[in-house]
Amino acid sequence: MSVDLPEPGSEQDEGDFSDMLSEMRILLPGAQMLSAFLIILPFNGGFARIVHAEKLLFLATFFLSLTSLVLLSAPAIQHRLMRPLKDRARFKRMATRQIVAGALALAFALVLGTDLVISEVFGATVGAVMATIMALLIAGAWWLLPMVWKRSADI
Repeated sequence: MSVDLPEPGSEQDEGDFSDMLSEMRILLPGAQMLSAFLIILPFNGGFARIVHAEKLLFLATFFLSLTSLVLLSAPAIQHRLMRPLKDRARFKRMATRQIVAGALALAFALVLGTDLVISEVFGATVGAVMATIMALLIAGAWWLLPMVWKRSADI
């Protein structure tokens, strides 16, 4: 499957680049909010009482959340440092990979965060069920639906 890339400097090329930046602006606040919540969590009085397994879950969630922030913000910083771009098409391919990797890290952080919070409130079984539902929702909305639409229609 080949991807038709617009000519550098063309109106479509500028639109694709603007779309990419807009997409990052949508994902970044969610990753920032999750990270902010996780940063303050250990300083909460009840955090010391959670079991070791929940602390490991917190560690994984926190690391994935920060990973998503790094990957989602990387293309903007790289673009600023590399200006003017010599190969816009290559940069956009690399930035797209970073954004997708950042979204994947965010997806895992959201699932683990769901488990962490729900398990603390309702118990491990309910937490696991709700985390599974969240994983299915993210997989369907973020990954499967776009693939189905791409194959079945000219969107």
